[in-house]
Amino acid sequence: MKLFIYIVMAIAAGLLIFNATQINYDAPFTGDSVVAAICVLAAACVILLLWILRTSLLIQGKTKR
Repeated sequence: MKLFIYIVMAIAAGLLIFNATQINYDAPFTGDSVVAAICVLAAACVILLLWILRTSLLIQGKTKR
């Protein structure tokens, strides 16, 4: 599970970086920039949620001992 979380976080970080380069910062809410901005936001949410999951699993492991 730990390895899976890290792999998905790495993929999400790669997508975040790629889509951040696709945004036209002069007009971020027109054309393909909207899709890229939504994908950046989605990738950031995935990273945050997986970080919370990882932290909760660490807490769960420490409370079982």
